[in-house]
Amino acid sequence: MTYVIALPCVDVKDRACVDECPVDCIYEGDRMLYIHPDECVDCGACEPVCPVEAIYYEDDLPEEWADYYKANVEFFNEIGSPGGAAKTGVLPFDHPVVSVLPPQGE
Repeated sequence: MTYVIALPCVDVKDRACVDECPVDCIYEGDRMLYIHPDECVDCGACEPVCPVEAIYYEDDLPEEWADYYKANVEFFNEIGSPGGAAKTGVLPFDHPVVSVLPPQGE
């Protein structure tokens, strides 16, 4: 099991979760942040600091955002497991679930 970042993060990317993550498993895409499912240790430190309540434990992900589980997993298909987000910096792409969305928060 793992934590998942969902729709409220799109076009916000507050990064408070990144600062709290002890294993550096939260990666930044073009429009949102993603939790690497193989690097996450399920500590939960990220969830309470998210100001937009975008982070959920996998089993608690609201049904309307179920596609974001797949988005968080598949985001890493091309890059694999780099062993920490600090090594990659901002990645210039997003999962298709995110990239097709109109701008959020306007």
